[in-house]
Amino acid sequence: MSSFPTQSRSASKSADTSWFAHLTELSAYQYLLYNLVVRDLKVRYKNSVLGILWSLLNPLLMMLVFTLVFNVLANQDIPNYSVFILVGILPWNFFSGSVVGGSNSILSNSSLIKKVYFPRIVLPGSIVFSNLVHFLLAMLVLVFFLYATGLGLTIHALWVPALVVTQIIFMLGLVFFLSSAQVFYRDVAMILEVVMLAWFFLTPVFYSLSIFAETEPIRGIPADVLMRWINPMASIIDGYRTVLWGVGYGGVAMDPSYLLRTFVTSVLTLIVGYLFFRRTEYLFGEKL
Repeated sequence: MSSFPTQSRSASKSADTSWFAHLTELSAYQYLLYNLVVRDLKVRYKNSVLGILWSLLNPLLMMLVFTLVFNVLANQDIPNYSVFILVGILPWNFFSGSVVGGSNSILSNSSLIKKVYFPRIVLPGSIVFSNLVHFLLAMLVLVFFLYATGLGLTIHALWVPALVVTQIIFMLGLVFFLSSAQVFYRDVAMILEVVMLAWFFLTPVFYSLSIFAETEPIRGIPADVLMRWINPMASIIDGYRTVLWGVGYGGVAMDPSYLLRTFVTSVLTLIVGYLFFRRTEYLFGEKL
């Protein structure tokens, strides 16, 4: 019991330091971030027959299901629909895995938090970066399908790193906020489950944002543009699809203004999530 007040005082003192000092401290713990990422990868595939192959098979199976349901049964007239689906599924899996896993990262490591001091923010961050490994591996499958279907990669694919960075920044902001909130309100996990399901259907994973262009504008704003404004993941996934799938001919040019707006939104999300985490982390020891 005596260790909790000490931990709270040290964490509270740390919370009062500047963000620059915190970043300096994080750089000293980069080895811990690396080890946590490796640990997460090992735990995920422990006693698994397929192992890391599941990271590749999972999006492929989802691609087959969506292709059957929406392209064959619903008779959607979208060229190279299997690639269309895969380009949307991969970043969405990256997003959902990071947010759901990251939101539970503090609770699931409560014993570690009570034993030693380290920057708590490393825990949700490690979940995002371990999912990044899965995402990059799965992208190799996407590249294979792009060439197998005759689309290939064009110069527009050079936008992909910028999209990945934007998505990572957005997800870090969310997991910082949610992981901290879940320490104080345990029903965050139940609410998040419903939110993620609704978010999936409001994001153009298996359909194109162009279907909203034909609907009535809302207060003078085209529905597809409004969807990008209120849903950063819609803008991010549409960005991947634009530069990799395009209109069925291997990708088209990215509109920098759309990406810039999404990047700014992601940075603001990161700032809010970071500040919320920093202002509440000194109470983790008492609440866990």
